Amino acid sequence: MKLARVTSATVRLILLAATAYLSAADSPPTVTVKGYVVDSACAFTKGLSKPISKQCATECAKAGSPLVILAEDGTVYWPIAENVPATGQNAKLLPFAGDNVKATGKIYQRGGSKAIVIQKIEAQSDQK
Repeated sequence: MKLARVTSATVRLILLAATAYLSAADSPPTVTVKGYVVDSACAFTKGLSKPISKQCATECAKAGSPLVILAEDGTVYWPIAENVPATGQNAKLLPFAGDNVKATGKIYQRGGSKAIVIQKIEAQSDQK
């Protein structure tokens, strides 16, 4: 009887440790992305490498186009919320529309898409 309780407790402890290890392994990486905040439509349909203007990006965002971060390597990062129900991220990005930024956050990938849960974002100067 005592052996059964000890064995059961040991098995539960091992399962708990394994669950904690696997949960940590599945955690998305936190990275820093550098690029321009542009409206998503122009990022795809115009083939932009940087925004046409700050005014253009701002007007498109205010009209409802989602803002994205167009990284230096051409990767488009979709800003997402980590909470449920999810919320749009344009309000967080609107002050940076058309600007070159450095954003740090958790990166998620699915299919060919990349998304970022922004933890910190700041403007950076254009480097020529």
